[in-house]
Amino acid sequence: MSEVPQAGPLGGVRVVELASQQAGFAGRLLAGMGADVVVVEPPGGHHTRTFEPFVGDEPGPERSLWWWFYNVSKRGIVLDLDTPEDADLFRRLAGTADVVLEGEPPGRLEALALDYHNLCDEMPGLVWVSVTPFGRSGARRHEPAVDLTLLAGGGPVWSCGYDDHSLPPVRGGGNQAYHLGSVHAVLAALTALFDRGVTGLGQLADVSIHAAANVNCEASTYTWLVGQKTVQRQTGRHADVKGTLPTQVMAADGRYVNTGVQPRTAREFEALLNWLTELGLEDEFDDVELLRMAVEHGGVHHADIGRDPLVTEMAGAGREAMMLIASRVPAYEAFTGAQRHGLPCGIVYSPEEAISDPHMVARGMAVEVVHEDLGRTVTYPAPPLMLKGSGRTIARRPPRIGEHDDEILDPLRRR
Repeated sequence: MSEVPQAGPLGGVRVVELASQQAGFAGRLLAGMGADVVVVEPPGGHHTRTFEPFVGDEPGPERSLWWWFYNVSKRGIVLDLDTPEDADLFRRLAGTADVVLEGEPPGRLEALALDYHNLCDEMPGLVWVSVTPFGRSGARRHEPAVDLTLLAGGGPVWSCGYDDHSLPPVRGGGNQAYHLGSVHAVLAALTALFDRGVTGLGQLADVSIHAAANVNCEASTYTWLVGQKTVQRQTGRHADVKGTLPTQVMAADGRYVNTGVQPRTAREFEALLNWLTELGLEDEFDDVELLRMAVEHGGVHHADIGRDPLVTEMAGAGREAMMLIASRVPAYEAFTGAQRHGLPCGIVYSPEEAISDPHMVARGMAVEVVHEDLGRTVTYPAPPLMLKGSGRTIARRPPRIGEHDDEILDPLRRR
C-alpha cells in the first residue's frame, strides 16, 4: 500500500507506472482519483520530455507541456532496468505496489525477468496492467505503431471527415487511440482491484489499443458485422450508411454551432415552434406547417426517415428550423436557448474555450498548480471525475527527472 496518503477514492493505492506514451493517460486518471502514482523513467528522462510544445517555446526536459499534461500529480524516479541493481530495485518497488502499469513492447520485460509472470508467484496480489498497440499475444504483437496508425487501422479514422469524399479521412487529434487504451486500462485496474478485494489475488490485464479503437467505432463495426453495410463519413455528424442532413452552421457572431440530433418527439417539435415564435422567425420559415404536422403526427421515428416521404419532410423541417435559429443568434445564445427548450445543441469550442465555459468553471475544471521552479502557477485541466469525499484536486506538479529517487528508492535499498 502507498505510504503517501492522498485524497480520493484510490487514496492508499500505489501504482508503479513505467513511463510510456501509451499508458501515460491511464496513470494520470488513476492519480486524479487519489492513487500514489510513481512513474519510472530511464536515465536522462523519458523521451516524451522532448515532445513540443515547450513552456515559453524554450526546449528542455523539464519544460515539455506533453510531459506536464500526462504526468501531473505523479511522483517520479529513475531506474535503468538493464542493470542488475536497478532491476532488483524495480522488483522491490513492484512488491510495494497495488498496480503495475506499463506499455513496454511485448517480450522486453520478460527478457529482463521483470514481467508479470516472473513476479506473480512472490506477489500474488499484484494487479498488472499492460497497454500495448496490439496486445501481448498474436501475430501482430511486435508490430510498431503510433497513435495515428492505431486510429487508422482500428477504424475510427474511416468515420471521421467530410461529406466530400474526394477529401481524405481525418484523424481526431489529442492522442485519442492512446486515450482509448488508457481508459480501458483504468477500467481493468479498478475491476481487478475490486476482484482482489474478494479473492485476495491479483491478475494480468492485457489491453490492446487497436481493439480499444475498434470497439469505440460506435455502430460502424456492428453495421458491417450484422448488416454487411459500410458507413460513410459525414461532416460534423455520425457516419452512416445513408446520407443525413448537415448539422453545423455559422452563428450570427461568426462561430460555429452543431445543432445535434433533429427534433423527433412531438414535444421537441412544439418547443422548436415556440422558439421560432419567441425570436420572431416563424414567418421567415417556409416549412412551419411541417413542424405543426410533426406535432400532430406525434413526432417522427428515426427508422422512417428516408423511407416515409412525409416523415422525411417533417424531419428535414426540424433540422432546417434549428439551422435557421442558430444562424440568426450568437453561438452561446443558440446553445443556451436550445438547452432551455430541451433541444440538443453545442458550440464548436476549441479546447481552451471549453475549459473556460461557465459550466466548466462552475465545476472547477481549471486548477492552478504551483510550479515553484517557474515562480508562478500553471493552469491544468482537473481530473474529470467528481466522487463523494474528494474534490477536483491535483496533488502536485509533474515530477522533474529523478525528483523522488531518495524518498522512494532509499527505503528499498535499506531492505
